[in-house]
Amino acid sequence: MLFPCLKNTFLLLVLVFSSCGKTKKTTINTTETVNIKVEKAIDTPLVIAANKTKTYVPLLKGKNIAIVANQTSVVFNRKGYTHIVDSLLTLKVSISKVFAPEHGFRGEVDAGEHVKDGLDKKTGLPLVSLYGKNRKPSKEQLKDIDLVLFDIQDVGVRFYTYIATLQLVMEACAENNIPVIVLDRPNPNAHYVDGPIMEAKHTSFLGMTEIPLVYGMTIGEYAEMINEEGWLAHGNKAHLTVIPMEHYSHNSFYSLPIRPSPNLPNDLSIKLYPSLGLFEGTDVNAGRGTEFQFQRYGAPFLDKTHYDFSYTPAANFGAKYPKHKSEICFGTDLTKVDTTRLNLVDLQWIIDAYTHTTDKSLFFLTSGFTKHAGTEELQKQIEAGMTAEEIRKTWQTDILNFKKIRSKYLIYD
Repeated sequence: MLFPCLKNTFLLLVLVFSSCGKTKKTTINTTETVNIKVEKAIDTPLVIAANKTKTYVPLLKGKNIAIVANQTSVVFNRKGYTHIVDSLLTLKVSISKVFAPEHGFRGEVDAGEHVKDGLDKKTGLPLVSLYGKNRKPSKEQLKDIDLVLFDIQDVGVRFYTYIATLQLVMEACAENNIPVIVLDRPNPNAHYVDGPIMEAKHTSFLGMTEIPLVYGMTIGEYAEMINEEGWLAHGNKAHLTVIPMEHYSHNSFYSLPIRPSPNLPNDLSIKLYPSLGLFEGTDVNAGRGTEFQFQRYGAPFLDKTHYDFSYTPAANFGAKYPKHKSEICFGTDLTKVDTTRLNLVDLQWIIDAYTHTTDKSLFFLTSGFTKHAGTEELQKQIEAGMTAEEIRKTWQTDILNFKKIRSKYLIYD
């Protein structure tokens, strides 16, 4: 199922609420509401933080602000949605520049491809890249900035780089005594915590802190954790304000109305991403170069006598140079997988692929796999023939310890 087009409807989001959210901070209860599609009309519709303009716009007025944003940074309305930059300019907020994360301000850049500085064609605002050589705003780039506003949709997976961008932005703001406001958005993988913990010696832009692969927090909650756990450089703390959502629960089903990055085209890809994202550290293609990114996997060196599914990656939107471009890849189609089971990091597929690799020396890209897994142990465990359940048991103590820390920063039920 592809994300909704939204061209002819203002029924914007697909949500099921099991309970209304709560907040731990005092907020101004003034919101701009919007009609939202609810699968079961049993609860109050979600209000994302970006729609609470009466709460945060007064904090921006009279200041020169920089905004960290991409194509998901929108305010919903009866006509569909408006980009938050356009919304704020209409409200006479002074935006000095836009910081662009991986995939760029408009979300059109391939994964791993450097984002370039430039000007936004629509608004004429300066665009400053935070992906490439410059991943942290410099003192010069923050000169004359009074406040930084962060509003990006996350998907709750450690190696999805927007949380690394968040941490570096907060770090720069702390060093330059600039307040930062985070507008909270739902996490479609917020209903569980799972996966190996990032080890300190393997931290990188694919994981800057010692958290599980799936951490079960919204980006606002995670920002609070970064700040209060002393994870910013030199033990600094940012002057942080999180604008919470209303009527949100970690168990709410949330269908993203806008593709969060080029290779996450629909709900299924986002649910499978924590598991199939591990293939990024192997020489197995995980659907890049097809219209089913992170919904299939395959490679020319997987045993074609074992697999009855094959496909051929080609250059497309989001993947100019996919793994095994123009080669027949043998593997597995997951487009019919039962989504109710997607509440853990499922290792069955990567174990299956490794088991049926004709030349195992071709499988792991060890350095990249370690960065994605956060540990050297997972590769060793798979190579040793451990089952998925045996491997997952080795994570449990670390996950329980993380959950104790996480509980201090949860804004929602």
